[in-house]
Amino acid sequence: MRAAEFLYGTAPGRFLLRGLTRPWFSRLGGWALDTRLSALAVKPYIRAHGIDMTACPRDRFRSFNDFFTRTLAPDARPVDPDPAALVSPCDGRLTVWPIEPDGRFPVKGTMYTLAGLLRDQALAERFSGGLVWLFRLCPEDYHRYIWPVDGTIGPAVRIPGLYHTVQPLERGQRPVYHENTREYRLIDSDRFGPVVMMEVGALLVGRIENRPGEGPAVRGMEKGNFAFGGSTVILITRAGAAVPDAPFDEASAKGMETPIRQGQRVGRIA
Repeated sequence: MRAAEFLYGTAPGRFLLRGLTRPWFSRLGGWALDTRLSALAVKPYIRAHGIDMTACPRDRFRSFNDFFTRTLAPDARPVDPDPAALVSPCDGRLTVWPIEPDGRFPVKGTMYTLAGLLRDQALAERFSGGLVWLFRLCPEDYHRYIWPVDGTIGPAVRIPGLYHTVQPLERGQRPVYHENTREYRLIDSDRFGPVVMMEVGALLVGRIENRPGEGPAVRGMEKGNFAFGGSTVILITRAGAAVPDAPFDEASAKGMETPIRQGQRVGRIA
């Protein structure tokens, strides 16, 4: 947090941030974390963040990003078996916000338009009155994510931008999601109707590594992963399509995040 306060709260820090938030810097950082030398940072990182490695079938890694994008044992992140449940696509901290009639929704005190997030006014209008589900991943979280619903997926839409950290401090000080690189697909789901799933990059997350192809999304099937850093996954559901479970709804109403795991039930069909 001290580094973030310097970067965002001081004139020298903001000057330095101009370079740090450029995509080339994240690409350079990503390259460094792919080197064999970077593997030396793995064990200190595990200790510093208290990461439980018992669910990982490996204990040796070729690079830091090889560790960061590691897969877990098949039973480490079970998917809720109820077909009427909306499940979390990732590990993280969840908040759920209604899409108000004026098209704006809050993220830690900053207001965003859905059209600005998607850069598609017509698509945003289809989700008026719906819900925005924000899953904020921290560096210690598992950084692979899955399809939360079954359905047919449309083409990928990629919005280039800058890579800003997604810590709460920065989300309150500048329009992070307006500036960050992000990618999304529209899922045509039988149970929940159309659902948007978006991945948002952050500082040193120069790679949103989604699996290629169009066609069916299979609930629980891996969609992709982030490279190093904190990141965000966003789901957008239409009005009357899904209802968040009470603990998440109540916490979100108070502006609080709730820790969740990939595959965990977060809501249900309305």
